[in-house]
Amino acid sequence: MKEYFNSKPAAPNKRKDSRKEKGGAGEKAAMQYLKQQGYDIMDTNWKCKSGELDIVAQKDGTYIFAEIRSRTSLDRFGTHLESVNQRKIAQVRRTAAVYIQERKLYNSPIRFDVIGVLLNRANWTEEPLHIDHIINAF
Repeated sequence: MKEYFNSKPAAPNKRKDSRKEKGGAGEKAAMQYLKQQGYDIMDTNWKCKSGELDIVAQKDGTYIFAEIRSRTSLDRFGTHLESVNQRKIAQVRRTAAVYIQERKLYNSPIRFDVIGVLLNRANWTEEPLHIDHIINAF
């Protein structure tokens, strides 16, 4: 009789792990960039039921909700800004609304930025090749 259950654990999804590592490297580079530009980092990878905020920063009294997009090539899948579709914009806005409510930041000015990070394809842990900060992206 053929055995239908395999006792071996499933192999990890290497592509998914690779995307997480690349995203983490991009977020780290974006956070360092923001600090160098005088931003205070309030939260990273803040989660609630509606989604996740990559970076919440503050500068000059304004709260910035930054969506980070990491790439190893600019010729595929469009620009950093083009990769943020309407569904993602709506999700970030909903999640930011929860953040604002939980922190009681009702009267604080806010904005939504996109930070594109071009990583070295051969070694993501090296300095990024380029960082593109789009202020008031949506």
